[in-house]
Amino acid sequence: MSFGQGGPYGPGGSQPPQPSTPDWAALADQSAARNRRRKLLFIGGGVLTTAAVAAIVATAVVSSGHKDSGGGDSAGGLPTPQDLPSGSATPEPTFSDVAPPAPPKPLDIISSAERDKAPLSAGTLFPDKRAARDDRSYTKAASASTTSCSAAAQGALGPVLVDNGCRKLLRATFTRDGVAVTVGVAVFDGKAAAEKAKDGYKPNIASLPGGGVPSFCRRTACQSSANAIGRYAYFTISGYTSGKAVTASDTAALQAARDVADYTFRRILARGSAQASAEAASAASGTD
Repeated sequence: MSFGQGGPYGPGGSQPPQPSTPDWAALADQSAARNRRRKLLFIGGGVLTTAAVAAIVATAVVSSGHKDSGGGDSAGGLPTPQDLPSGSATPEPTFSDVAPPAPPKPLDIISSAERDKAPLSAGTLFPDKRAARDDRSYTKAASASTTSCSAAAQGALGPVLVDNGCRKLLRATFTRDGVAVTVGVAVFDGKAAAEKAKDGYKPNIASLPGGGVPSFCRRTACQSSANAIGRYAYFTISGYTSGKAVTASDTAALQAARDVADYTFRRILARGSAQASAEAASAASGTD
């Protein structure tokens, strides 16, 4: 059976209708082209916007340099550098041109009766029960004080003390291992008189018995010495409590005399140091 012009399917005969297939490659090209145009438009718009903002800023900058009709600054009137407030100057520290007084020297104090005013007695000058030097220790046996300097001296020492103005003579006796030492400290008004008494020394200071120590160095040979510091001249006499004579080669009596003399020197200097500290503290507090 035939229907009109149609005939059987086959070569040269009519084809059945075919579904249309999209051209994907062409579509992709078109999409890419549209994207490029959109990007160019966006970039162009950004450039135009930037240019517009720059123009506005430039106009504002130019305008700020001109004053308005009222004489004020159209940009708000920024102050010129000279109108800006300056920071407060930091005050510079000031120093007095007057140097503080030098601290008092102990030797200066004990060189003059006018400054050396601390209480003075055998007890204050020799307050310790023992006098020590290195590993050697001497026990204090007796002490005494007198204003009659010649009464505590023997031989030619009495006139030397009196002639140079001795005011007081303080004595103390120390003992160790059968050796006894008496030290006598003669007190003068000034350093010069004490030096003269030392230089004119003639034996000797009278030994001081007591506290278990018998009389010694009265009728036998003994070791003696003389020295001075400040307004003080001090003398030692050392020997054996047994009455044995001290020879030139004797080391025990000589060592004992040196140790007690050194102790006496330190005690006199300590007296000056204590008064110097008191003077410095008084000056610092503003009191007399």
